[in-house]
Amino acid sequence: MDVIVNNTPSLTGTIDALSSKNYTTRYLLVAALAEGTSTIYYPAHSEDSDAMRRCIQDLGAVLVEDDEKITITGFGSAPRPTGELNVGNAGAVLRFLMGIAALGEEITFVNTYPESLGKRPHQDLIDALEQLGAEVDHQEGRLPITIRGGKPQGGVIRVSGSVSSQYLSALLFLTPLLPQDSTIEVLHDLKSKVVIGQTLEVLEQAGIVIHASDDYMSFKVPGSQKYKPANYTVQGDYPGSAAILAAAAVTSSDVTVTRLMEKSKQGERAIIDVLKMMNVPLTHENNVVHVQGTGKLTAVEFDGDAATDAVLAMVAAAVFAEGTSRFYNVENLRYKECDRITDYLHELSKAGARVEEKQAEIIVHGRPEGVEGGVEINAHYDHRVIMALTVVGLRSKEPLRIKDAHHVAKSYPGYFDHLQALGANVEWV
Repeated sequence: MDVIVNNTPSLTGTIDALSSKNYTTRYLLVAALAEGTSTIYYPAHSEDSDAMRRCIQDLGAVLVEDDEKITITGFGSAPRPTGELNVGNAGAVLRFLMGIAALGEEITFVNTYPESLGKRPHQDLIDALEQLGAEVDHQEGRLPITIRGGKPQGGVIRVSGSVSSQYLSALLFLTPLLPQDSTIEVLHDLKSKVVIGQTLEVLEQAGIVIHASDDYMSFKVPGSQKYKPANYTVQGDYPGSAAILAAAAVTSSDVTVTRLMEKSKQGERAIIDVLKMMNVPLTHENNVVHVQGTGKLTAVEFDGDAATDAVLAMVAAAVFAEGTSRFYNVENLRYKECDRITDYLHELSKAGARVEEKQAEIIVHGRPEGVEGGVEINAHYDHRVIMALTVVGLRSKEPLRIKDAHHVAKSYPGYFDHLQALGANVEWV
C-alpha cells in the first residue's frame, strides 16, 4: 500500500513511545538461551521482533503472550534441530541467530527478501564462525546461508567491525555458552559502538559475565556460563520516536512523547540533543519529551555513527533548516535495508530537497520555505526511509506519495496511526 502525505501546518497531542525493537529482540534471545522461564514486559510488536519470536519458537522456546507481557521458557544451549529459519527482512535477527546456529547441527537461513536483506553482506560474521569450526555455505557472504555448527569450543576469535556491530553482538551472545574461555578481538573500526553497550547491558541482566575493554575492541568471555531466567521491562524506542519528534520540529506543534528514558543507552537518544542544537524548543524530563515546534530550525553538524537509526529523521528536519547541515561518519547507512545515503537522497531530491552525498557524509542545504513535493517517491522497502520521507511530506507544498509505505511495519506498525492522532494529514491508498 502507498501513503499520501499532505501539507500539515501543525501537530498537537500526546503519544506513548512504542517499545524498543532493539531491546525486545535482545531480551527475546537471552530468554530463549536461558534454562527456565523469563518474563518480558511491554515487548515491541513489529516485523523484526515478530521474526525473533517465530525463530526462537522454531528452535524450541515456548512462548505465552498477553497484552502486557510475554513469558518464555528457553532451550538453553541446546536449540532444537530445525531445517530452515526464516528471519523475514530482519538483519539483526539473522546475524544474532547465525551465532546461535553454531550450536546446532545444520540450519539454513532462507532468502525471502532478495531485494533487501538478500543484498546485505554477512561475510565478516561468517569468517568469525568459521574460526570456531563452523562450516558455512553461502552466496558470496549473502543469503541463503547454511551453518553446520558441530561443537564449537571457544578460543581466540577475530571479527571485523567496519561494516556492522551486529557481527560482534552475535559472538557476544554465543561465546558465554561455549565450554572454553574466549577472546574476541575486533579488527579495523567498530561501527555503532553504542549498540554494543545495549548488548552488554542485556547480557549483564541475564547473568552473563563479559570483560570488555574501554574502547570495545577486545573482550574476554569466560566459558561454560548459563543464561539465567529473569524479568525484563522494555523501554521506549528512540529510533522510531526520532521521526515523530522530527515531525513536531518542522511544524507548528505542541507534541508530547512519553516513555523515553533520559539515561537510555540507545544512541538514537541523540535526536534530543540534535533538535536542541537546531534551536527546536523542547524539554526532556521524567521520561517525557515535550516539543513546542515553530517550524524554524538552524543547521547542524553531527557525527552520526552513534545514532545510526535516527540520522534519516535528523536529515529530514535539516531539509527545512536555515543554512547547510552535515552528517558525517555515516557510511554504515549504506549497508542497511537499502543504501540509506544514495537511495534516500535521490528521493529527497525528487521532492525538492537540496542534498548531496559523499561516501560517509550527507550534506543538506536547507530550504526553510519548504519543498515543492507533488511527486511519487520510492522508499525502497525501508522502514526508516518511509518514516523520514513522511516528515518531509508534512512541509511539502504539494502531496508526496510514498510507495509501499506498509513496510513501516518492520519496526513501527503504528507510525501513521500516531501521526494521524497528532493531526497529520496522511491517507492510505
